[in-house]
Amino acid sequence: MSRELWTLFVTFAKMGAITFGGGMAMLPILQREIVYLRHWATEEELIDYYAIGQCTPGIIAINTSTFIGQKRAGILGGIAATLGMVFPSLVIISLVAGLITNFADLPVVRNAFAGIQVCVCVLIFNATLKLMKKSVIDHRTVLIFALVLAGSVVFNLSPVWFVLLSGAAGVVLKNLEARGT
Repeated sequence: MSRELWTLFVTFAKMGAITFGGGMAMLPILQREIVYLRHWATEEELIDYYAIGQCTPGIIAINTSTFIGQKRAGILGGIAATLGMVFPSLVIISLVAGLITNFADLPVVRNAFAGIQVCVCVLIFNATLKLMKKSVIDHRTVLIFALVLAGSVVFNLSPVWFVLLSGAAGVVLKNLEARGT
C-alpha cells in the first residue's frame, strides 16, 4: 500500500473513531482536518461534496470521504478513505452491540446518550454557521437559503429535491442577474 493510500486510510479512520452522531456531526471534524490542517479541499469543495453526498445513496460522511480520497489518489484513494472512515465504526458497533443489550436500561447509560445527543446538536449547529458564512453571501444566495429553509419546514421532501431545485435556482437567478446588468 502506498504512503498516500495509507495516509488517507489513517486520517479517515481517526475521524471515524472520534465522531458521534452521524455524517452531519462529522462536518466540523472534516472542516478542521481536511480543509484547515491538510488542505486536501477548500471549504467550497467540502460544501459541494456534502451537497452531492446528501443526494447520493449512503451516509454523507462516507460519501464525502470517498470523494476526497478519489480526488487525492484516484479510485484506490476513494476506497482507502472510505475503508478508513467505516473501519472504526465497524469495530465499535461490534463491541457496543455485544454490550448494549445488557446495559441499555441503566440510567447512567441513557443519560450519557442524552448528553451526547445535545453535544452533537451544538457541533452540527456550529458547522452550519461556518458553512453559511461561506455560502450565503449575496441577495441570490439569501433568497435560495430562505426558500429552502421554508420549504424544508413546510414540505416533507427528500433533500435531493432541495439540492436539485437550489442548483436550478442558482443558475436561473444568476442568469437573471447577468441580464439586468
